[in-house]
Amino acid sequence: MKRIIILIAATLTVLTGCRNQDQNLSPDIEIPVSVQEIRPGSIEEFINTTGTVYPKGETELKSKIAASYYLQKNPQTGKLWQMGDRVNAGAIIARLEDREFELSVKLETNQLNLELAESELRKQESLYEKGGVTLKELKAASIEYENAKTNVENAKLQMDKTMIVAPIDGVIVDLSYYTQGIQVETGSAIAKIMDYRTMYMEVQLPEKYISSVRPGQTVRLTNYTIPEDTVRGLIAQLSPAIDPDSRTFKGNIQINNSSYLLRPGMFVKADIVTNRKDSVIVIPKDIILSRQRGKTVFIVDRGLAEERILETGLENLTEIEVTRGLTINDRIVISGFETLSNKSKVKIVM
Repeated sequence: MKRIIILIAATLTVLTGCRNQDQNLSPDIEIPVSVQEIRPGSIEEFINTTGTVYPKGETELKSKIAASYYLQKNPQTGKLWQMGDRVNAGAIIARLEDREFELSVKLETNQLNLELAESELRKQESLYEKGGVTLKELKAASIEYENAKTNVENAKLQMDKTMIVAPIDGVIVDLSYYTQGIQVETGSAIAKIMDYRTMYMEVQLPEKYISSVRPGQTVRLTNYTIPEDTVRGLIAQLSPAIDPDSRTFKGNIQINNSSYLLRPGMFVKADIVTNRKDSVIVIPKDIILSRQRGKTVFIVDRGLAEERILETGLENLTEIEVTRGLTINDRIVISGFETLSNKSKVKIVM
């Protein structure tokens, strides 16, 4: 019986010694963490939405007469116009030839008649000043001149129909293919030009944002085909009315697309910036721990993890502003914080 008691006592002594040894060792374990020194930063709050972008200007060119079709050359490239070419207002895209039409217009004849009528009017004005003609004769000469001028203007308008001219600056987005010299009918589609250096986008925003979104706010736009580039826009117009079915209100975004990164018809993501602060403490949202006492992070001070309870301000999908609980130059733990407790020993690693 004594032998059994002695063995039990010895076992308890060994277990107690091991437990005391573990307790003595645990405070010396250093948990590896990565830190980042806090510096002043900027943060934006934004509302995310999506939509389709459209060009500011768009025009479709059609033939106004039946005539032979001749596509013209792009003066910038020396080649015939192609889809994707940029055009300036006034550029001739195609020429239409119909000799019978040109003869019926009589532009040259009307111009000669105008010259004669103008000469006659000047003569009658000179004679009237000297008393050589009556006022009635002078007015008759004036009427002849105005009629001749009107005929020339009409003839020029008719001749303008033989030229397919770009009415706006833009890009050729559609160009019908016709063999050079082929006869095209009145109303035949020739080309479509879009001006998308400036674009617009209509969006439907949830009712809860009606007091947050205002005209003039900045909008950042991206498309999956241009992930590295952001196009800037602004809120141009907002409807004050709420759609009773969708509980949304309509907004119009004007987009500066001077680099032509966005293309008409693209589906894009838009971030409407509703608030911004500069020179504040900003940290990643994913390092914050939610505990009973509130939002918590850890900083490292003299080799120990120190728990900080935070008060926060602006936030977006990835970042949050800290208004109380951290100071500039604090070294905040950005990885390895999951197993930390207050006053844990830590080892800073890259």
